[in-house]
Amino acid sequence: MRQELANKLLRSGEISRRDFAAKTASSLLGVGLLGSYMNGKSYGAFENSSKLKQVATAKNVIYLYMSGGQSHMDTWDPKEGVETAGPTKPIKTSADGVRISEYLPLSAQQMHHACVINSLTSTQGAHEQGNYMMHTSYDLRGTIRHPAMGAWLNVFQGGGNSTLPNFVFIGNDSRHPGSGFFPAQFSPLYVSNPENGLKNVKLQPGLTEERFVKRMGLADELDQDFRATFPHRNVKAYSDMYDNAMSMMKSEDLKAFDLTEEPEDLRKAYGKEAFGQGCLLARRLVERGVRFVEVSLGGWDTHAANFVRVPELCDTLDKGLATLLQDLNARGLLKDTLVVLTSEFGRTPDINQNVGRDHYPKAFSAVLAGGGIAGGATYGKTDKEGREVAENKVQISDFNATIAYALGLPLDQVIYSPSKRPFTIADKGQPITSLFA
Repeated sequence: MRQELANKLLRSGEISRRDFAAKTASSLLGVGLLGSYMNGKSYGAFENSSKLKQVATAKNVIYLYMSGGQSHMDTWDPKEGVETAGPTKPIKTSADGVRISEYLPLSAQQMHHACVINSLTSTQGAHEQGNYMMHTSYDLRGTIRHPAMGAWLNVFQGGGNSTLPNFVFIGNDSRHPGSGFFPAQFSPLYVSNPENGLKNVKLQPGLTEERFVKRMGLADELDQDFRATFPHRNVKAYSDMYDNAMSMMKSEDLKAFDLTEEPEDLRKAYGKEAFGQGCLLARRLVERGVRFVEVSLGGWDTHAANFVRVPELCDTLDKGLATLLQDLNARGLLKDTLVVLTSEFGRTPDINQNVGRDHYPKAFSAVLAGGGIAGGATYGKTDKEGREVAENKVQISDFNATIAYALGLPLDQVIYSPSKRPFTIADKGQPITSLFA
């Protein structure tokens, strides 16, 4: 049936053989025409989006993602004197008036660098949907994939290190939206284990540089006709991937991935778990010009044994976060690096029959530090039981708009997807400008 229709279209002249081949490649390869988002004509004011502009206060972002739904009640927004508090107690910090969980004693000493936001709220109470909205500001849909913030930064500003990727993800979360509808060249480099460095970045034993160059030249020659026939963005991205990989193979900055260069006492301070070493790798990468690094810490889905699992997770988080802030500050990097800590949602104030807390998107917490943020403060609050946002409600799009604002990204400029639909960085989110020093 399809072949008959194709032959009919070709005979009628309604579609050329070249167009037919292109459409076939698009169908079979899953590629489409390169969108017009990179030219100036695609930009324009987006209705109801923020038109605020500022000179960037942050050059880089280290984004710490607490995958699974972190309990706000047992970390950043502990309560006292109510049943919902459970056994968790608040402690004083290095910032007057800022109190956090007793499970984060090292981070408490760094709160003068940070602002704790205790009034986040989301409409998404399932992991995949919540994760997606937190990373993109948009609802998860089956018809389109929206870009994460690191990809937006790459598209609008680029820069960074010319031989290293500008966007790196450290962890094992397969649900990351990556570059969304942007070409694959804006996707993050995925590093599953920070201690293993990058695999397959050296020539195979016995393969000389001369032979390698000849092989790649031959491969390029063989691919020329195909690329000319099918000028699609994912075909080009496949070629760009090889070019970028070869450039990275020759980079002197590949040593950034070698954590053995760091003093053993510093590695121990970060924590020998993958998260702590990922935080150390993130510092080494931004030090060498990588613009956006995400590090994930999973396991926060504490439906059962919340008061056993959360202290264990907090021990890992506490070492990594506190040492990262201290290390960045000591090296003069914190003023230019925005450290973000967030999760897809919080956990219920009510404790269930399994001594756990369930999904709770209505109210939860996040932390911002460095990158122009006024430290030693809290923003927003929940009621005495942690159920409702009582002051300064922050939508996910507002939170992401604040990150973009710190980076000096245009919040109201439209980029069109390949399907010609208009999108902005943080949908209609409004940045919280009062958080900045």
